[in-house]
Amino acid sequence: MAHMRMGCTLVAVMLVGETLAVAADRARGVVFHDRNNNGRRDVGEQGVADVRVSNGRDIVQTATTGAYELPVNGDTILFVIKPRGWMTAVNELNLPAFHYIHKPAGSPAALKYPGVSPTGPLPASIDFPLYKRAEPDRFTVLLFGDSQPYSIQEVDFFAHDIVEQVIGIDAAFGMSLGDLVGDDLRLFDPLNRAVAHIGIPFYNVLGNHDIDFTAKHDLHSDEAYERTYGPPYYSFDYGPVHFVVLDDVVWHGATEDKDGHYTAGLGAKQLEFVRNDLALLDKEQLVVLTMHIPIVEIAERKELFTLLAEHPNTVSFSAHWHVHRHWFLSEEHGWTGAQPHHHTTFVTTSGSWWRGAPDEVGVPHTMMRDGGPNGWCVATFDGTEYSYRFQAARRPVEYQMNIWTPEVVKSAKAAETEVVANFFMGSERAKVEMRFNRGPWTQMERSERPDPYYAALKAAEKGDDPPRGRKLPRLENSPHVWVGHLPADPPAGTHLIEVRTTDMFGQEHWGRRLMRVE
Repeated sequence: MAHMRMGCTLVAVMLVGETLAVAADRARGVVFHDRNNNGRRDVGEQGVADVRVSNGRDIVQTATTGAYELPVNGDTILFVIKPRGWMTAVNELNLPAFHYIHKPAGSPAALKYPGVSPTGPLPASIDFPLYKRAEPDRFTVLLFGDSQPYSIQEVDFFAHDIVEQVIGIDAAFGMSLGDLVGDDLRLFDPLNRAVAHIGIPFYNVLGNHDIDFTAKHDLHSDEAYERTYGPPYYSFDYGPVHFVVLDDVVWHGATEDKDGHYTAGLGAKQLEFVRNDLALLDKEQLVVLTMHIPIVEIAERKELFTLLAEHPNTVSFSAHWHVHRHWFLSEEHGWTGAQPHHHTTFVTTSGSWWRGAPDEVGVPHTMMRDGGPNGWCVATFDGTEYSYRFQAARRPVEYQMNIWTPEVVKSAKAAETEVVANFFMGSERAKVEMRFNRGPWTQMERSERPDPYYAALKAAEKGDDPPRGRKLPRLENSPHVWVGHLPADPPAGTHLIEVRTTDMFGQEHWGRRLMRVE
């Protein structure tokens, strides 16, 4: 452990397998209470003490005057770690402006998409304004996964299918879990202009389709992202909860004998930032890690798990897979904490990449290959507790499952007939029951298998009259399907099947289906 004295505050800096690089310069500034909301520090505006500021590796806490000092090199983003009860500035598109980019020479000119313009010499003082606000213990967060438009038309699909439905939502802030766009980084701007209408601050996560594939090295792959959103990894507090946003996309540029490709990882510098960040927290505080690629794929997950194991209250979110899945990670996954670590890959707003037949307003139905609809989630936090609920795009909030049976069944064959329930947010900790004509409830069994409705859509694509629109992705097993059976020898007529689920958070959901017996 090394100790660095910054201003009047002593901060422990943990070194992980490497020596701290000697900086070319030092940045200085003040974090202050911007009482008149003009973004500048005016006479009489006091500094804010004990605010964490980082250069992406080191973290210092401001002195009683609000002053800080940090080493920088020619490619550094300085940022404030927002404390509870304060908010940073947001720009005209509701993107939090909590950082300063120091790139005296700017981004490499050879990149396909514009990066950061030359920032010139280091300013004498880099000051960060903060604004007081109340932050309760209980609050909600709007979560998007993979909006991923590949064209301006798909930005419009996203605007109509998702954004219009959540404008004015009562949430503290929103977060997009990566793959904001689909390779064309010019789409950042129209996407952000649509999201801005939701009316809440929106934090963002870097995805593998948000990078410049012409970059030779990972260091320069996110220059356009940095120009638009700021640091690719960072952290902040809201209420009693600490959020850590990770960049787990590592770009390997093309060589003479190999195409460019990405892997999931963090790198030593980011791991050191996480170590320093967690070291300054109350151990009991809920830590929420957000990332794009699921945590189970990260190359340094063992090191990350070791850091997290010291914190009894953790949860992590990702997207990327375009399916909804819960993980409860234990020793077999390398997790060493006392309780399993809960990781969720969330539903995507683009579903199956905006594929499938268009509906009556021209938006593809884009069902995901787990049989779930596209949509979003709302997470609720309360102290160290959390829960979330799913909301399908342009559907009622009650729509949480699909139930499948044949439309018509022979009475003699009923006992052999399956009832298949796809509970979109279901996990191994969910309870799923069914009943027939309001009879007794019976337990359904979890069974990873293809969703029957999705299978029917894939079969139709191979038929003589395939549906319009781009073909859906390949058929795969769904992780949230349950199976039961009809009772023996039901009388002829129309019958009611009901499915009742209780999710891992104790939230109850119902689904109903009518079918006929002959």
